[in-house]
Amino acid sequence: MMNNEERQPMSLQRKWGLLIVMALVFGLIAGGVMYGVNLLGNSIYSGNSSAASIPQTSTIQINGSDESTAVTEVAKNAMPSLVTISTMSVEEMRSFFGGTMQYEVQGAGTGVIVGENDSELLIATNNHVVEGASSLSVGFIDETSVAGAVKGTDVNNDLAVVSVKLSDIPDDTRNNIKVATIGDSDELELGQEVVAIGNALGYGQSVTTGCVSALNRDLTLTYESGETINSTGLIQTDAAINPGNSGGALLNMNGELIGINEAKSAATSTGSSVDNIGFAIPIDKAETSLKELMNLTTREKVDESQASYLGIQGQTVSSDVTQLYGIPSGVVVTSVVENGPAAQAGIQEGDIITSLDRRSVTSIEQLRDTLQYYASGETIGVTVQRSDNGKYVEQTLNVTLGSAQEAQQQ
Repeated sequence: MMNNEERQPMSLQRKWGLLIVMALVFGLIAGGVMYGVNLLGNSIYSGNSSAASIPQTSTIQINGSDESTAVTEVAKNAMPSLVTISTMSVEEMRSFFGGTMQYEVQGAGTGVIVGENDSELLIATNNHVVEGASSLSVGFIDETSVAGAVKGTDVNNDLAVVSVKLSDIPDDTRNNIKVATIGDSDELELGQEVVAIGNALGYGQSVTTGCVSALNRDLTLTYESGETINSTGLIQTDAAINPGNSGGALLNMNGELIGINEAKSAATSTGSSVDNIGFAIPIDKAETSLKELMNLTTREKVDESQASYLGIQGQTVSSDVTQLYGIPSGVVVTSVVENGPAAQAGIQEGDIITSLDRRSVTSIEQLRDTLQYYASGETIGVTVQRSDNGKYVEQTLNVTLGSAQEAQQQ
């Protein structure tokens, strides 16, 4: 029989043992519970955009199903819809000995395939990409190049449509290209990831990525002709937009076209340099204009023997005049040739010509260039803005164009 001195140490030992066993059991239970919670959480949140960790991929919808992808997948699916645009234009330069001389200037830009009709492939781009081009070529994903033509331009929105004859495109190339999938730019949100693709510096298609930095931005653009326009409601992005990217695609992470890349800001009004500020025309804004341009008849420059004339003298209404006095942009008629085509159609001095055959006109140079595509004897609609009690009223007059050769002989 044990005495009290012998039982006390045994009781303490048992108590410590019991405590240790209980601690071990509690640790095993707690660990199992935490493992289960983590396992359940992972099953619930896997694939969620940012619930548990920074996502390494985004989602693109292909053939109706969601597949995990990255920027590379977006680019791969969009490339068949992208083209390079190379232009040649003729410019005048003052010579060292006085007078002027003409020289050819090469330009580079980008386009997006947005449709086709029975005979043509239709490509969206910026007006400033094709402005003044005497000829242009279109390069596809397989590096095949074919001749293209300017189907129509919208100067005020800096948009243009280039057409390529389907008969000029090799069968293998046609099998490698496709019309872009149009998205909804009205659904864009700040911070949303986007991809820009374009013919940067004329080197060929390149891919940049960033996010939507801002919406509804306004930008003042000056064309090479000196004409200035205000481009409004633009998407601002930090995806790099460089020379040659103009007319290219801004895509969401579903691979859908949500903007036409237009310009970048390189410096502020004070001369300070800036980085990663690019702009694109929202596709919802561009779509109406592009559809109108796509429905125009593609024209080629007529022979000199068929050259036409309108029978007016005019001047460009500058953007400063438009802003200060509210005068519509276009060409103001300063004089009308007596009994000429314009006079016979009812065009008056002071009228402002804003379009020719539904093609926008914002400068006297553009008016002259557009007339090169119309032969004498053709009847076209000329839209003018006419002052009426302090307000400008739009009307379209049908003008039968005269012969430029006959006019020179008079």
